[in-house]
Amino acid sequence: MSSSWTPVTRTARDTGLIFRRHLRQTLRSKVAIVFGAVQPLLYLVLFGPLLTRLTGAFGGADAWQVFVPGVLVQLALFGAGFVGFGLIADLRSGVIERLRVTPASRVALLLGRVLRDTLVLTVQAVMLVAAGLAMGLRAPAAGLAAGLVLVVLLAVAIASLSYVLALMTRSEDAFAPLLSAVTLPLMLLSGMLLPMSMAPGWLDVVSHFTPFRYVVEAVRAAFRGDYASAAVAEGAAVTVALLVVSLALGTRRFRRENA
Repeated sequence: MSSSWTPVTRTARDTGLIFRRHLRQTLRSKVAIVFGAVQPLLYLVLFGPLLTRLTGAFGGADAWQVFVPGVLVQLALFGAGFVGFGLIADLRSGVIERLRVTPASRVALLLGRVLRDTLVLTVQAVMLVAAGLAMGLRAPAAGLAAGLVLVVLLAVAIASLSYVLALMTRSEDAFAPLLSAVTLPLMLLSGMLLPMSMAPGWLDVVSHFTPFRYVVEAVRAAFRGDYASAAVAEGAAVTVALLVVSLALGTRRFRRENA
């Protein structure tokens, strides 16, 4: 019985080691963590108050209950989407090459990084929600918790995919335009800033092919307290599907890269 769990135990141990290594690197620059949340906070401060005059356009929902969830998903999209730049830097400096000759689990090389990224993003998301509450957001505690869980799981999926793209491109010159070409349409079509119900019919139809739309609507429903709604179920299903697929792709790529 114990021998059958040895690979799992080893992966968990190595994941912890990789996580702590990268977390120490991050903590050396605490300013980077704070500034990572500056852009979403600016959206709240500079754009959010404008929406308070458009409450009627949101079907009676509070403007902050519409806007804050969208900014949270935006934080996951961009905050986790850009982590691949760090991996490219490690490739260039030879860190990945040195790790290849160690007995560390190849899966742990991915999971340790993703765990660090998720922790950083969770801190930023909590800061963002706290700022939203200070500015007028009203949401049940259970709804806030459910929404944050969805955002964190989404961040895990996006970070994994970001590392896959980084290993495929292996260059900032290729990674940056590819990332922009993917993230910008996702942001605009998912209704992060404004609900897609306000969009023209054709644009609303196109947005249904964007998985992030379902996550945004799920977080908004959770913030309203509509836990049993179809929006929450659909968003949770999409998030879990993205999580499973992205971790599978990331694990496969890391194993092949470090074989």
